[in-house]
Amino acid sequence: MNLSICVMSFYFLMSISLTLFYMFLKFILNDLVIFIEWELLSLNSNSIVMTFLFDWMALLFMSFVLFISSLVIYYSKGYMDGDFNINRFIILVLMFVLSMMLLIVSPNLISILLGWDGLGLVSYCLVIYYQNEKSYNAGMITALSNRIGDVALLMAIAWMLNFGSWNYIFYLDAMKNSIEMQVICILVILAAITKSAQIPFSSWLPAAMAAPTPVSALVHSSTLVTAGVYLLIRFNVLMVGNYMGMILLLIGCLTMFMAGVGANYEFDLKKIIALSTLSQLGLMMSILAMGFPVLAYFHLLTHALFKALLFMCAGSVIHNMGNCQDIRFMGGIVNQMPLTLGCMNIANLALCGTPFLAGFYSKDLILEMVSLSNLNWVIYLFYFISTGLTVCYSFRLIYYSMTGTLNFKSLNSINDEEWNMLKGMLGLLFLAIMGGSMLSWLIFPTPSVIVLPFLMKTMALSVSVLGLWIGYEMAKFSLSWSLYSLNTYFLTNFLGSMWFMPILSTKFISNYFLKLGYMIISSVDQGWSEMFGGQGMYNFMKNYSQINQYLQFNNLKIFLLSFVVWIIILMVFMI
Repeated sequence: MNLSICVMSFYFLMSISLTLFYMFLKFILNDLVIFIEWELLSLNSNSIVMTFLFDWMALLFMSFVLFISSLVIYYSKGYMDGDFNINRFIILVLMFVLSMMLLIVSPNLISILLGWDGLGLVSYCLVIYYQNEKSYNAGMITALSNRIGDVALLMAIAWMLNFGSWNYIFYLDAMKNSIEMQVICILVILAAITKSAQIPFSSWLPAAMAAPTPVSALVHSSTLVTAGVYLLIRFNVLMVGNYMGMILLLIGCLTMFMAGVGANYEFDLKKIIALSTLSQLGLMMSILAMGFPVLAYFHLLTHALFKALLFMCAGSVIHNMGNCQDIRFMGGIVNQMPLTLGCMNIANLALCGTPFLAGFYSKDLILEMVSLSNLNWVIYLFYFISTGLTVCYSFRLIYYSMTGTLNFKSLNSINDEEWNMLKGMLGLLFLAIMGGSMLSWLIFPTPSVIVLPFLMKTMALSVSVLGLWIGYEMAKFSLSWSLYSLNTYFLTNFLGSMWFMPILSTKFISNYFLKLGYMIISSVDQGWSEMFGGQGMYNFMKNYSQINQYLQFNNLKIFLLSFVVWIIILMVFMI
């Protein structure tokens, strides 16, 4: 049988994923941690050692990353069908997964940087995979935004020399109050908020949608954007109960709110889902800053399951609609693609935190812990309004895809018959339904009892129902909503463009320097310097050589004139 690279990669990654999951069960039941040191080079008394940390957290995360990436690669067999460079695409995806693996098991800042930079480089290659101007611009903003975090990580590596080793895991508890460790914490937070696209580095995440949809499914669920959250889960000891934790909490809540509002104004299917990823990353960051790393980790895993499924379903819809991503063209496609839309709506409901789906277990627990914590009312409002906004844009998406009549071209073929894509989606469907309860049993073997007043206990459900109603009304009266948007154009533009962040990240930074460069080049290099330098010298010599050439051209008039001049001079001096 002729096996394609997609099928071989699928079997290989799936088998490793199941093995790692079995190891995770063994580690969590026996409370095991394995620390491996591999000596690469020994020179006199110096040795270069590669270190790996295997605990239940690393093993479970690796298992999930490999499980999702195996299904995404299988899905790519259908989605990228007809692409001549599919082998190159799959190899890039595998390199991406390998970089993430290295990052997950590293307790050492040097090997973390290898995985971190690997993710950045391969993500650039994948974003510019479709070679056009939009992809190049998106790739450039992705690469340059992530470089800021890479530089912060390099500075943290340099600063770790204060401790004599790069294995941060040894120093977190013992040195957490020292000034050196606080500097490292600030640098690591800066690195994490660039990779996880928090404010003010959010603009690259929707731009990265220029990549093929299978890449988006992988990047936005379990690899690139979760790397920052995972790094801060490892460093969480440093930021609990101090100003850095408070700043991170505010940044996370603002990102969550900004992305939730922006998604309600967006019409691009992939960008809506990208903004929902941004919103969930803000939720993870903020709960992590409050001192609940295991909760952030739990939500990271459940979110990975339903977000990968949501992207795969969106990719299937886009694939069938001739690469059209505008949700205004998608009316009632549930009639033509019932299975795909069924999976998509289950993923959407899981995202909203519908009871007993994957997202409910982590999201509800987070919101109850927020209600139980000692927070001010501004942060509390941010959490619950953002939850309502999530339901709002999810139901807007459901309304546009399920109701009404198809607004697309009349001659088209929309069907559910691409089995490779469906198998990839159905593989994730089971975990998007069951994954949350399964993980909560494994990660929290003893249940936490959270006692709250009735109003606070039902707050999450109340804001979800309110968000559902507002989203439905907004979608139903889309024409009057569009007119309202035109009447309040500046506000709509501000909220819909992520608070002008893409402009601030691009033109705002480059404009001043480009203008300054233009002024310098026009006044110095092409101005005074040119006038008194090469060009001025050239004009001077040219003019004089032309006069000289004219004189020496053996012209009879000049010859006679010069003869007369010589006669006059002789007569004057002889007198």
